[in-house]
Amino acid sequence: MQDDQPVKPANILNIVAINQGKRPLTPSSPHPTPQPLTPDQVEKLMATHAIVDARETAVFGAGHIPEAYNVQLSSSEFEQRVGWVVPDNTPLILLTAADDEAHHALYQMAFIGLDQFVAGYLAGGMEAWLAAGKPIATVPQIAVHTLYEELSANGMRVLDVREKEEWDDGHVAGACWMRYTDLAPQLEIPARIDQLPFALDDPIAVTCATGKRSSTAISLLLRHGYANIHNVTGGMEAWEQAGFPMLDGKGQICNV
Repeated sequence: MQDDQPVKPANILNIVAINQGKRPLTPSSPHPTPQPLTPDQVEKLMATHAIVDARETAVFGAGHIPEAYNVQLSSSEFEQRVGWVVPDNTPLILLTAADDEAHHALYQMAFIGLDQFVAGYLAGGMEAWLAAGKPIATVPQIAVHTLYEELSANGMRVLDVREKEEWDDGHVAGACWMRYTDLAPQLEIPARIDQLPFALDDPIAVTCATGKRSSTAISLLLRHGYANIHNVTGGMEAWEQAGFPMLDGKGQICNV
C-alpha cells in the first residue's frame, strides 16, 4: 500500500541542534526533576501541549486523557518512540503510573534532548484526573480468539503497524499494513494516515507484535477522528501462538 521508505531518526531536528551546539545535551545530572502539575493546570495546557501517557497498553485503554499519545515507558525504545510520533518541538506533559516514574521517563528522554520540552507531569496520575472530574477516553482491547471470530462475523478490519520485515514474516489475511511511524509526519514526509482504506467509523482491530506499538498507533488514529478502534491483546505473537493462519509477504500461508 506504500513504498518502504526509511524512517527519520527520532526527534532529528532537536538532535541536529544539539550536535551544532545550539542546544545543550542533557541531563546535566543523572536525576532530572520534572515539575508536578495539578489536573487543572494540565487541562489548561492541553491546547498547546501534548500529553505523553507512558503507562501500559491495557491501563491506557481502560481510561486516559483524550488525545494523549500512548508510548509505554517499559519499551526499550521509549524516548525514540516519543520522538517519532510527537511533532518536533512540541511542549510535553508526562502521565505515568506512579509519580516517581516521571523522573525515569524524563531521564530517558534526555538522551535525545526531549527532556527540554517537558513542562511537567500530572501529579497523582489518572487517579487525580478522575478525582477532579476531568474527561477520559477508552480503547477496547480485543483478544485474538475474538478477533478471529469477528473477521468473518462482523466485517472487522485489521491494521498491522509493524515493520515491513515483520509483516512479511506473517500477517492476518486481508489486513492492511502501515508502520505506526507513518501515521505521523516524518520531516519532509507527510503523515500517511489519510491513505488508510477505512472510514472513520469502520470497526478496526490494530495489531503489532505484542500490543504496544498498536496502542501508540491507536492514540494517533483517535486524534485523527477514528472512533471504532480495538487494540489486539498480545498482538501477532498471540495470534501465532493460537495457531490462526497467517500469510507471508507473497500472500502464501506460512504457518501450516
